[in-house]
Amino acid sequence: MKYDVTVTGLGPMALAFLNPEMEMQFVILFNEDAPPELAELAILHTAGELKEAPAPGDTMKIGEKTYTITAVGDEAIETLTTLGHCTLAFSADPEPYRPGCIMLDGEVVTAEDVVNGAVIQIF
Repeated sequence: MKYDVTVTGLGPMALAFLNPEMEMQFVILFNEDAPPELAELAILHTAGELKEAPAPGDTMKIGEKTYTITAVGDEAIETLTTLGHCTLAFSADPEPYRPGCIMLDGEVVTAEDVVNGAVIQIF
């Protein structure tokens, strides 16, 4: 297991970027101690140790859904390590959309996937 955290909250705008009409559908992760203005936009989770950097081909689990990581931005590893922060983009692109993105191949998450107690894992 490279990363293992538990969802503890969902900001009121956390799923706002999952509109199918948007160019990129994504969610933002932050540790549960994120500043309020960032917590409003994020899926909040327990602090966790990033034991090994995520890489293309790795598996990510969010709730009951499983994804293949297709790309990891240059900044995503640092911010995931220090702040529990990254952007998860559901596009399966082989290049990260932004430096803080982890690109995922799989079905877009829903509110049911990120309820309190759901796990987020990378392995």
